[in-house]
Amino acid sequence: MLVSKPMPVITLNRPTIIYLYGLPGSGKSFLARSLVEVISAAHVSADRLRGELFARPRYDTQEEAIINHLMSYIAGEFLRTGVSVVFDTNAARFSQRRQIRDLARKHKADHLLVWLQIDHETAYGRTQQRDRRTTDEKFAQVMTKNIFDNKVVGMQNPKEESYVVVSGKHSFTSQKSALLNKLYQMGLVGSGTVQTNITKPGLVNLVPNPSAGRVDMSRRGITIE
Repeated sequence: MLVSKPMPVITLNRPTIIYLYGLPGSGKSFLARSLVEVISAAHVSADRLRGELFARPRYDTQEEAIINHLMSYIAGEFLRTGVSVVFDTNAARFSQRRQIRDLARKHKADHLLVWLQIDHETAYGRTQQRDRRTTDEKFAQVMTKNIFDNKVVGMQNPKEESYVVVSGKHSFTSQKSALLNKLYQMGLVGSGTVQTNITKPGLVNLVPNPSAGRVDMSRRGITIE
């Protein structure tokens, strides 16, 4: 299956598309899969879609265009019927995020950008430890240091855009608290939902993989909203 829609716990007040931004290895797919287990939303995954369509993915411009087009179509169909969507790909550039916002407006849906922040060393170390037997990692791109660096160079940090920042090092329980607080501010969940899901931050994977190189301590500051 290309999309999944588990039994929901929280229903948003209006159809919403939640999309992601962060380094390779920051935990975007883990967050997406975990999120659709607690809110009523469809999980539309670029990695899963690519793995189903291409026996040997090339990750080139043409292939990316096909994946983005299909993801937008699938997400649009869900939004059109009033179903929220977690758009599981790295919305790395201004133009890509603008297209997602346009898609939301077309279907009179809300939109929320989630920026997962993590230091480069930890992120790259995670890409080298992927377990292809797991759902999150099975279809992920094999990441050399050169590929990782090229992807980072091509990323455009959000500017003058509405987003919520979560730490890629925190547990999902902690990430969920930040996300629900933002959804409450947007009028998408009630105060009771937030209060019953508030938790203190829980740190995970604090020590980068030694093989990833020396940690630049100046880049370890994480902003939590």
